Amino acid sequence: MKNLRIVYMGTPEFAVAPLGSLLMNGFNIAGVVTSPDRPAGRGRKMGISPVKKFAQSNMLKLFQPENLKNPDFIAALEKLEPDIFVVVAFRMLPGVVWSIPEMGTINLHASLLPHYRGAAPVNHALINGESITGVTTFLIDDKIDTGKILMREEVQIFPFDNAGDLQDRLMKHGARLIISTITALVDNRITPRHQSDFILPGEILKPAPKIYPSDCIIDWHKDAVSIHNLVRGLAPHPGARFTLRSRSAERIIKVLESFPEVKEHTLEHGQVITDGKEYLKIACHQGFVSILNLQPEGRKIMNTKDFLRGCKINDYTTSIS
Repeated sequence: MKNLRIVYMGTPEFAVAPLGSLLMNGFNIAGVVTSPDRPAGRGRKMGISPVKKFAQSNMLKLFQPENLKNPDFIAALEKLEPDIFVVVAFRMLPGVVWSIPEMGTINLHASLLPHYRGAAPVNHALINGESITGVTTFLIDDKIDTGKILMREEVQIFPFDNAGDLQDRLMKHGARLIISTITALVDNRITPRHQSDFILPGEILKPAPKIYPSDCIIDWHKDAVSIHNLVRGLAPHPGARFTLRSRSAERIIKVLESFPEVKEHTLEHGQVITDGKEYLKIACHQGFVSILNLQPEGRKIMNTKDFLRGCKINDYTTSIS
């Protein structure tokens, strides 16, 4: 294993644990590829990726290409004489890159492929109310998340998990699965399988496209459980949101924690129900959604009691989707 030369590619926090696991298990990381530094935050200070921070603290050879097809970058990768590439939460690789290592390029994906291909598998699994998800390792090909599967591991979703909770748990499972996958590849104990082998007759695949701002707006015409799942699936970032509106003002509210109440009623969808002190819930289709933690636009995260203490909620009689 120590002679196996690995080039690791990743950017966000989710990609740090698998890289750390490879190092702790004695694998030879010949180089790390991550995104270029970008201005971030209100101050527009140059931000560096979590993977870069980790790579620098462990004195790993680092690459930050703007263009993955740049001939100089390709030559630098080839000079490393890699046996395998490991990719976790990184950009789509061109064929000229992923075809370099003899053993191939493996990707860790945060779902049980072939379900939830795409940029936001954790979010969409929660939004759809799944009780089981998982992690998958597969060989990268010329399409997104369609390559032959190497290993899969199921992970339970708990009723009040949010995207942050689930992602942290999947990261730990994924870090272990990367080790198991590479070890099995070296020992010739894996036969890559087409993703079609994992599709049941008549089954429709569930996608996981990128989350856009319009996807974050709560529709109070939907049922309580669906809205609650949207809140879970978008918390803590980017956050499900709605607008409280009165005659004189409106406030955009990001909902970070909720509780669904299934109950028949005759109220208008979006109507606010509150005592002005303890609780805040909103009528929806066949029920209510209680808001437990929220963040008004431009303010800090707070619980409902603190929000009601500083807001004359009776002035806001309707909620719009």
